[in-house]
Amino acid sequence: MGSSGSFKSFKADVYVTLKRTVNDPQGLTIRGGLHALGFESVRAVRAGKFVEVWLEAEDEAEARRWVAEMGDQLLANPVIEDFRVELRADAEEAPGGGE
Repeated sequence: MGSSGSFKSFKADVYVTLKRTVNDPQGLTIRGGLHALGFESVRAVRAGKFVEVWLEAEDEAEARRWVAEMGDQLLANPVIEDFRVELRADAEEAPGGGE
């Protein structure tokens, strides 16, 4: 998915959450556990996923476009989930060398 040229390193933090209209049984279970531990002030909990992606792209626009495609095609289920991306240039090296 790349083209020839100079590539820059990016790190994308992808936050995947259930859509507001979707019931969240995991969030309800977590809230119940927090209440059992004495955290009665917790009104609601929504559970989700956090995915870190290290990639190389020619520029930020290309990196953002690719990560959006990843979110649409694999990282999130568009029927029940939303996602947002935080992208950083000059990312640190991926854990384990990225391989």
